[in-house]
Parts: sequence; C-alpha cells; structure tokens
Amino acid sequence: MRSEVATPSHGKKLSAKRRASGLLLKGIIFLCAGVTVAMLAGLIGFILYHGLGNINWTFLSTARSALKNTIGILPNIIFTLYIIVTALIISLPIGVGAAIYLNEYASNKRLVRLIEFTTETLTGIPSIIFGLVGYLFFCRMVGLGTSILAGALTLVVMVLPIIVRTTQEALKTVPDSYREGAVALGATKWYMIRTIILPSSLEGVVGGAILSIGRIVGESAALIMTAGMANKLVTNYFQALGTSGGTLSVALFRYAYERGEFEVGFGIAAILVIIVSLINLATKLAKRKLKRV
Repeated sequence: MRSEVATPSHGKKLSAKRRASGLLLKGIIFLCAGVTVAMLAGLIGFILYHGLGNINWTFLSTARSALKNTIGILPNIIFTLYIIVTALIISLPIGVGAAIYLNEYASNKRLVRLIEFTTETLTGIPSIIFGLVGYLFFCRMVGLGTSILAGALTLVVMVLPIIVRTTQEALKTVPDSYREGAVALGATKWYMIRTIILPSSLEGVVGGAILSIGRIVGESAALIMTAGMANKLVTNYFQALGTSGGTLSVALFRYAYERGEFEVGFGIAAILVIIVSLINLATKLAKRKLKRV
C-alpha cells in the first residue's frame, strides 16, 4: 500500500489558509472589543458632558426647596450612604459565614450543590421581583413600612448571593496544603480558618463587598417599592432607619422621568458614574494592596 504524503505546495496552501483564518478571527475579536469600548466611552462621555455642568456646591450640599427655588440632592446622598452601611453590616457577616460553612464545614455535597444553584439563581432574578417580595414581607408583614431599613433588608437578600459566591470562590483558591499543615501543627479548625484561610482569601472577600456596594448604589426599582422616594433631610442614622427616603438612583428616576427635569437627572447620573468608577478603582487598588500583604 502506498501512503499519501502531503506535498510541500499542499502544506503551504494549508498554512496560508490557517494564517488567513487566524487573522480574520483576530480582526473580528479586535472589532468587537473596539465596539464595546467605544460604546462604553461614548455613554460615559455623553453623561459627563451633559451632567458635570449641572453640578455645583449648592446642588450637592442642600435639599430641594420650593420656597427658595433650589434643587439639592444632599438627602439622597445621605440616604444612599445609610442604605450601603446598613445592607453591608447585615449581609457581610451572613454571606461570609455561609461561604465558610459551605467550603469548610459542609459534608453533604448535594446540599452544597443545591445552595450554590440557589444563590446563582438569585443573582439572575429581576430586581423588581425583589422589590415586590420586600414590600409584601418587610413593609407589610413585618410592619417596617416604607423605610430605609426595609429597603436595606431587601438589598441584603439581593447582594447575599454575590458575597457568598465570591467568598466561596476565594476560599477555594487557598491551597489544601495550608489546611493540612495547620491541622498537623495541632490547630483547631476555627483557629485555622480565622488565622490562615480568611487572611489568604481576604482579597476575594473585599472584592465581593465592593461589588455589592456597586449593586446597591445602582439599584432603584426595589428601593422605590421598599425605601420610598422622600426627600427629607435626616442626619440621625437610627431615626433615618424608620424614615422613607430616596437614594441617588431613585432621585434620578423622579427628576428625569416623573418631572422631566433632565438637567438634574444628568447631574445625578454623572455623580453615579463617578461613584461607580471610584468603586471599581478602589477594587483594583484593594486587590493590589492585599496581594502585597
């Protein structure tokens, strides 16, 4: 039997085709990346161009007043901070604790897979559904009414899957040799987790917390139904928990959609873009610093 051997010309044609297809695919990838970057830059540039000119000290440091004919978003900034602090105080211990249990203590693999599937499903549920459930449960059944606390508890349910999954993945990156070495030296499991596992995975925990802040800052649908849209300035944190208040994203909805004041809406949008950008920058800086520690 004669074996067929590829001729040099056939090999050259094949390699030329491969190079051509590789260049074509590379061009398509660069084109897609360029379109994505251009859309993002165009969106951010459009918002900043129309919004930065409407931002001044009065806009940032006062509340809206019909008598003085002034527009201010200070109450919305404060309510946003209240929502962030309250939601993180509740969700971080629960989320990190749940991740530690799933990764370090749980022995029932079916239960772990079920919880992981549930958390991943929760991340894909529309926020308006969380708002409806939060309104019926926290506002009506629990009796919190439309308040900052009800909105924060609703956001806790929304961001818990993010914290649990990011923390769990961070814990999985810690080598098993760390655990085996600690046990061999006589350390208890909790001591090992507290002194070795958590410090080694702190980067992922911080990343999950900052991602949660980004989700909280950008949320509006759920908060309209649970936290309300009031614009009253409340400087006492504990008093504000039982008060209805609108965050920056809710204020954006009110000014732009309900009142048609698009200049104010673009100003709030520019502030939100700056906040989100600072959060992303803080995430990168925190990860770099934690890698050096």
